[in-house]
Parts: sequence; C-alpha cells; structure tokens
Amino acid sequence: PLEHLTPRELEVIELMAQGRSNAAIAERLVVTERAVAKHTSNIFAKLGLPPSDDDNRRVLAVLAYLEHATS
Repeated sequence: PLEHLTPRELEVIELMAQGRSNAAIAERLVVTERAVAKHTSNIFAKLGLPPSDDDNRRVLAVLAYLEHATS
C-alpha cells in the first residue's frame, strides 16, 4: 500500500519513523501542523488503518513503512 502514498506523504511517514512529532514534522517540511495531520490521516486511510481503541495507528503505519523499506 505504500506505493499509493504521495511523495509528501512518504516524507511525512519517514519523519514519523524517525520519531518526530507533528509539530517537528511541520517545522521540518515548512507546513502547518494541520497539514501534517491531514497527511497523517491520508496515510492511515491508504494503509487501511481505521481508528481503534486497541491499536496505535501511528506505530502501525511506521511498522508498515519500515517493513517496506527493508524488503
């Protein structure tokens, strides 16, 4: 599913994988935190990660990114 991400979404998920907060990602990419939240939401949707009380979507997205990067 990572091939469905836009170049900007890939930048965002890469920074997420580095442990950056939304604020830090926004500063690094020179966008608003709201823009980062929108990209993050799109990433979750494209990776099939619905809201859940049991799972941390941010961690699951990063794991998918890392799995793809190492394969």
